[in-house]
Amino acid sequence: MAKFVVAGKANCPYYAKAEFVAEYLQKNLPDFQVHKIVQAPENWQPWLQALCKKNNWVHEHSPIIWRELVERGGKGLLLGGFNDFMEYAQGYYGFTSDMTTALMTKIAKENLKANQSEQDEETFYKNLIKPKPIWISGVLCPASLNLIPTLASGEVFGQGREVSLHLLHVDASLELLESLQMETEDMAWPLVRKITVQNTLRKAFMDAEIIIVLDDMEPAEGQAIEDCYKEMVSLYQELAVRIDTFANSNARVLVAGDYILNLKTYLLKHNAYSIDHCNFIAVSTQLEGEAKAVLSKKLNINTHDIKNVILWGNLGRSVYIDLQRARVSQYESAIWGPPEFSRPLLEILHDKTWIEEEFLEEVHSHRRKIQAGLKHKLGISVAAAIHNVLHWWYFNSPPGEIVSLGVVSQGDFGIPPGIVFSVPVRFCGEKWVIQSQIEISEETKNKLKYIAQELKLEHNLNFIPMEGSEMESSASSGQDLLFEAKSNEDEDKQSSFKRRVQL
Repeated sequence: MAKFVVAGKANCPYYAKAEFVAEYLQKNLPDFQVHKIVQAPENWQPWLQALCKKNNWVHEHSPIIWRELVERGGKGLLLGGFNDFMEYAQGYYGFTSDMTTALMTKIAKENLKANQSEQDEETFYKNLIKPKPIWISGVLCPASLNLIPTLASGEVFGQGREVSLHLLHVDASLELLESLQMETEDMAWPLVRKITVQNTLRKAFMDAEIIIVLDDMEPAEGQAIEDCYKEMVSLYQELAVRIDTFANSNARVLVAGDYILNLKTYLLKHNAYSIDHCNFIAVSTQLEGEAKAVLSKKLNINTHDIKNVILWGNLGRSVYIDLQRARVSQYESAIWGPPEFSRPLLEILHDKTWIEEEFLEEVHSHRRKIQAGLKHKLGISVAAAIHNVLHWWYFNSPPGEIVSLGVVSQGDFGIPPGIVFSVPVRFCGEKWVIQSQIEISEETKNKLKYIAQELKLEHNLNFIPMEGSEMESSASSGQDLLFEAKSNEDEDKQSSFKRRVQL
């Protein structure tokens, strides 16, 4: 089997004649095969130099013809240019061509036109599938380091969707960011078209379609937590201005982390006027997963088998954990069913004392225990929560399942419109939809009212919790639980972050 490669410039008359001879031989000789490579005139010389360097050949003109060693392998056997190929065809196969120069020139022009058309078509389709620009702010946190491989691998957006990653961490060492960029490039992800790093906001969020904001601040030694939060507020207002100025008009913004997620999300949406407010969300699913993990350990089942645990309120501050609609599957008992069969959690978990006295404390301390063991902030669970929310936003949440999400209130459940509040939602058609049909008790409405008032105080940078009658409400049968998150660094000194439980 003889396999020949004929390569040349699209506008080369000699390539046109060599191509004609090769095609004739392939048509008339059963063991003769030809592969053609056509390069645009401007690309020919760099391509030829790279080919010759790779194979240690010497050749300067169009066309170039070589024979592939199909049976033996290894680099091909260089025949040479046009004259060498014509001598080979005549000597081995007894074939000559009387194609005129005028015809060679005509075919060369047709080849050039066809090549340009192919290039235009390729460019057109490439532009249809532009890489999705993703910006991560606060990229040096552990969550981001776990999230980058997921975004780069195509798991979130489906196989074949290219992305460009833009890694931002304000005032970080550029050397450190460039090292992160190099490590990411070393993974050779096929769907990553481009990676950039930034340590200033000068060009932050340029053309962004997805923005993941992970920036958190911790109080410095001796610093009041309110002063630390004021610095965070200033940063988020500046981030919002950059998002408003440079991001795509339909950009989707996800806020995750440990502290005051509702306020941070509110600041971004409030100061980014050109982007739909519904495109700003706070990720509740990390805390939701922690609550499910505590429940699954109590019931000795997989965390995945607990659904519809709802988080209401102010993420990183006052949160209600609603178990009233929670359901459990794959629980070993006298009642058994197929995998999709589920039962109300409160029918299975009969330990009312544990729910009222221990469950909330375990959820409250869950994250702190993990961080104390790891000696750093959480990474895997935060990244997984962001991954899930992003995937649901594009491909819908699981059918029939309720998830919690911090979104801009539409006035449902008596929550004032305009504030960011964690509520039950479903994702459908690349949008989130509040499950407003869920009925809640008057007691729960009072608690939501309390959190809404707390959020309004936060908007004025007042982080002191309300006291007195505004907290005097109760939940029935331990089904709604309230806790306030404490500062990990100084929880005993900061009275404004003392935990309170309403049962």
